[in-house]
Amino acid sequence: MKNELFEELKASIEEGGKILKGKKKPSRVFSYENPDPKQIRERLGLSQNKFAKLLGISISTLQNWEQGRRKPEGPAKVLLNVAAKYPDAILNTVYNH
Repeated sequence: MKNELFEELKASIEEGGKILKGKKKPSRVFSYENPDPKQIRERLGLSQNKFAKLLGISISTLQNWEQGRRKPEGPAKVLLNVAAKYPDAILNTVYNH
């Protein structure tokens, strides 16, 4: 059984390498909406300072997002989408610890 699992893992790693090199398309792709940080912040009733602290980012990063100079990417984009759809989850998680 160990050899079978090893071969499966090896095949998975090789497939990942091909995907990263553009030689193979991934079997699935995840996409997330582009959130509007200012709209989310205002809906939560938070200042820029408090919202930046909530997200663990600098105020200048938040201001760049809100003014359209930059866009949130990766985990920040996901977290903003969670905050938009489930604001209580974000607020309760951060403020209840």
